[in-house]
Amino acid sequence: MDTTFKNPALPPHERAQLLLNQMTVEEKAQQLTCIMPQAVLGAHGLLTDKLEPVLSNGIGQVAPLTSTGGSTPQRVANEVNLIQRHLVEGTRLGVPAVFHNEAIAGTQAPGHVVFPTETGVAATWSPELSRKMGELVRRQMRRLGLTQALGPSLDVSLEPRWGRVHETYGEDPYLVAAFGTAYIGGLQGEDLADGVVATAKHFLGYGASEGGLNSSNVEAGSRRIRDVFAYPFEAAIQLSKLRSVMNTYSEVNGVPAVISHELLTTFLRGTLEFDGYVSSDYISFQHAVDRALAAKDAAEAGRLGLEAGLDLELPAPWSYGAVLATEVRNGTIPEALVDTSALRLLTAKFELGLFEKPYAQETIDLDAVAAEGRDIAEEMAERSVTLLKNDGILPLNTKSTRMGVVGPHANAAALQYPAYSYPAARAVGLFMAQGGFNNMVGVEDYLPSADTSGEKPLPQEEWVRKDYGVKGLAEELAARGATVVAEPGTGIAADIDEAAFKRAVDAAREADVVLLAVGGASAWFVGDRTEGEASDSLSIELPEPQRRLISAVAALGKPTVVTLVAGRPYIMPADLLAADAIVHASFNGVGGISALAKVITGEVNPSGKLPYTIPRHQGQLPIFHHQRNASGYRSHTPFGTHYIDGPATPLFPFGFGLSYTSFGLDGLSIVPEEIDTDGEVTISATIRNTGETPGAEVVQLYLGNRTAGITRPAQVLGGFSRVELEPGEAAEVTFTVSARQLGHTNARGGFSVDPGHTDVFVGANSDERALTGSFTVSGTSKELRSSDRSFFSDVTLNALAQHTS
Repeated sequence: MDTTFKNPALPPHERAQLLLNQMTVEEKAQQLTCIMPQAVLGAHGLLTDKLEPVLSNGIGQVAPLTSTGGSTPQRVANEVNLIQRHLVEGTRLGVPAVFHNEAIAGTQAPGHVVFPTETGVAATWSPELSRKMGELVRRQMRRLGLTQALGPSLDVSLEPRWGRVHETYGEDPYLVAAFGTAYIGGLQGEDLADGVVATAKHFLGYGASEGGLNSSNVEAGSRRIRDVFAYPFEAAIQLSKLRSVMNTYSEVNGVPAVISHELLTTFLRGTLEFDGYVSSDYISFQHAVDRALAAKDAAEAGRLGLEAGLDLELPAPWSYGAVLATEVRNGTIPEALVDTSALRLLTAKFELGLFEKPYAQETIDLDAVAAEGRDIAEEMAERSVTLLKNDGILPLNTKSTRMGVVGPHANAAALQYPAYSYPAARAVGLFMAQGGFNNMVGVEDYLPSADTSGEKPLPQEEWVRKDYGVKGLAEELAARGATVVAEPGTGIAADIDEAAFKRAVDAAREADVVLLAVGGASAWFVGDRTEGEASDSLSIELPEPQRRLISAVAALGKPTVVTLVAGRPYIMPADLLAADAIVHASFNGVGGISALAKVITGEVNPSGKLPYTIPRHQGQLPIFHHQRNASGYRSHTPFGTHYIDGPATPLFPFGFGLSYTSFGLDGLSIVPEEIDTDGEVTISATIRNTGETPGAEVVQLYLGNRTAGITRPAQVLGGFSRVELEPGEAAEVTFTVSARQLGHTNARGGFSVDPGHTDVFVGANSDERALTGSFTVSGTSKELRSSDRSFFSDVTLNALAQHTS
């Protein structure tokens, strides 16, 4: 056997080709698929009788051990090494596997910090924190021997009924791209030999499925596909050298994405210039056969997927692997197609340095792992909390206050951990081990254990408090001096009983101040929830039991503060809106509850901004700030209204969020006022803290572009900057916008910068046009390739002399 491919001095692509030349069809086909670890690993080690039938021809990837087993980071690392050592030392070619892992809320593994979910991250409007998070997750995953991160989600979410909104960075392509490119840059690092492959998901349009139903069809013309849904992916490809993309479950314009040549090859590889590999979402081929009825069986689905450009089947062989090898042997599928995908996947393995460093770290300091990243997670949570209303009641002086903390979030720590976090994986794993959901009885020892003692699993709430060292909201407020009575009164979507409801109302009646702790809950398929994968809703109203409690508390006439924990927009009933203050937060992980308490008491001045629009009524859906000039609440009807029974404007617009201080914007400058299609414009404004408290404001730039022949969005986000200021302090924020940032799908079907007029809006949210101006693009239309584009404005901050009155 020629072992030249083992020479680390050769380029990865050349090494991959040398290795591919020595592979049998069966070995190639196995590189295109994956196994669940249970196929070869039991509670007490490798299943020796399974190794030959499952791994004799090697394997491309191994699915997560961390959601189905491993009570400590050390156990995860040990189990990775057991499988990897067999592949390296016990198979003909010794090709190591990639072990992948979910990573949108951090490393989804026991003993690791849980960050905010993506809507929580986006509400910080601080992409630099996203990059720090990615850098930490990269180091953690490499330590565990995990080298592909399934994340981030780059879905642009335009459908609030969809249960997976909280897994996204929100409704705006620019904002999603800013956070996604930052996180991917942190994950992959400067050199992939020390990084992990980031997998941007879900390609394409998943956040706008019909009816808000998970994996339903997406109908979108080429303009929305390119200018909205593809924007974050394209930015990640061009700016962060994204190495993997995951298909959506949806059909896009009637073709399942997993078998769409138009989507995965013509558009992704051709138009967007992607040169990495495409990973399937779990059981996508089965979806194409059994749900979409677009292929007759596994073999046909595999052929269509391979022809479309789908390189890697997850999480287990169904269409690829042995089935694919048989089809090649029978002449149904050209071996050259298999070679194309295998070469991409092998090249990535060499880029990752797996042939030189295939194993996880042998010894892991569990205490150090548990502590690392907590500061970043807590800062994210604190910056994420968003103040929607304050009639002067906040911040509270808790030391002289009797508080009634009522509602399902009153003292529930576990509700901060949504689907795609490790606690949620633990909950669904234990449910399955006890006979629920796919009846996985028999693998109890290989599912997430409650603690390291091996005793009977703790209830989820108790386990979360113990493992992450967190408290409930009522306890956090009591620790700050308040006299607190906490009563949930109701579950998230289900009543408890009338006695519990009465106790909550009585607690509110006896209090000086009521804190109504309401909102949603996310879980993986099971439990009392309003959000999560395959947990979509007909209505985005708060569940009826919570509305009933809100009304009962409102009737008491007490000073009331609402904390609304939500991963997506909810309709806010009138009784909730009548509260003296409304504090909004997503599912913010280990720092979520302490961040809420710090904002309520004034230890933290809120600076979060909404990453989505909150409607007045669900009849407005879909509603988002970048609706086109003639559409939605951006339309200009000749009759002076939109609906005959209510306004079409948002309740709270995208980018909205208040502070305990005040800010002023002035001094707009636009230079020059005319540029050509190769030029750039500089837009500057001054932000000043006009209040008496230190705080942070997010200065937001919006652009309204008008070009001949098409209707464009009324505005798009063109830049933003979070600015921290002391009282009286001011700073000049400067956005440098290239004409290439104005690229769009033109009236001719191409992609270009066209001459036209651009309105400029600068403010503190998408509907506040505090400063307005414009500039003109002149000259001739300039066609743009993907690699010619500019995706973000350059932002600079200059401190100004402190204002004195």
